Amino acid sequence: MLNPFRGFSAVFYKEALHVRRDFATLFFSLIIPLLQMFLLGFGIDTNVRQINTVVYNADGRRESRELLDRLRNSDTFHVARYVNNDHDLNDTIVSGNCRVGIKIPVDYSDRLLHQMGAQVLVLIDGSDSSVAGQAINVTTAIGLDESLRRALADSNVAFAVEMRPKILFNPDSRSPNFFLPGLTAILLLNVTTFLTAFSIVREKERGTLEQLFVTPVRPMGLLLGKLLPYLGIGFFELCMILTFMRWVFRVPIHGSVLLLAFLSLPYIFVSLSLGILISSKAGTQAQAMQLAFLTILPSIFFSGYIFPRETMPKFFYVLSYFVPATYFINITRGIILRGAGWAHLWTDALALFLIGTILLVSAARRFQNKVIMA
Repeated sequence: MLNPFRGFSAVFYKEALHVRRDFATLFFSLIIPLLQMFLLGFGIDTNVRQINTVVYNADGRRESRELLDRLRNSDTFHVARYVNNDHDLNDTIVSGNCRVGIKIPVDYSDRLLHQMGAQVLVLIDGSDSSVAGQAINVTTAIGLDESLRRALADSNVAFAVEMRPKILFNPDSRSPNFFLPGLTAILLLNVTTFLTAFSIVREKERGTLEQLFVTPVRPMGLLLGKLLPYLGIGFFELCMILTFMRWVFRVPIHGSVLLLAFLSLPYIFVSLSLGILISSKAGTQAQAMQLAFLTILPSIFFSGYIFPRETMPKFFYVLSYFVPATYFINITRGIILRGAGWAHLWTDALALFLIGTILLVSAARRFQNKVIMA
């Protein structure tokens, strides 16, 4: 009778020897999961804190300053900016620089001193339902607590401070309105990065990349030739995503679709450049896939797609500025939900263009070194 386990020891020894010699595979298998757990474990905080807030204090006296101190001490609001008119108050929220706006009327102190009720307007960016809910709960609680405090001090005061929240941009708090504009960035990154990374790695595995190096084709010409066809694919993918978002999931687009398409080009350029840089480092398609996943996870968790960036520890908040999806999510949510324009979003587009240029030049230099070695 034949032994069904015949040859097991030889094959086991061969495979163990191969794994030991293939350091890259061993590294990705053991170290990368620990690195991801470290980043996500320390970087993610579901508690909504330090929401960027803009204040228009038309009163400016002691009573209004005491109310602002109550808001700051709650640890929910971070007063990032003061403005002097309604236009700047709304514009700061539309641009995405602040998520909450506080307007204290000019007669706030007078009404409290005359034992009358005072109203405070709270403008809330409803594009993030978790931030909106927390802002409403905390401001309402502070208003009630302030009213109770004054009622205990003076029994003639029936209702001193009334916080009036007004949800902007997504008043129904629909989840698709919040998630789908951000999901656009993740889907585009996924498609374009994998396509470009695999395109050059396939050339390596087939041995045709070395043949290209000995031709008159320059490294930058090679990379741009590889990049531009996938740029068209990425742009077509964007059009399909927007079509499904608008007509299937009923997400209204409040801003300019043409501006969104134009500002999407730098992000697609970044994703393609990232894929090319990955392909310059990876030797096989398996390594390219692992490196691509290493870039996708930070884009999901550190870009503000799921969790507000303001809740992250300082180190990871700074790190989020190096994640391209951070800027594109601000662009998509700004145009689709808040109706933002070029004046609000040009800095995000510029940051994407600079990141894409750095990635492409880095990839070109790596290929230039390979050409010299060849």
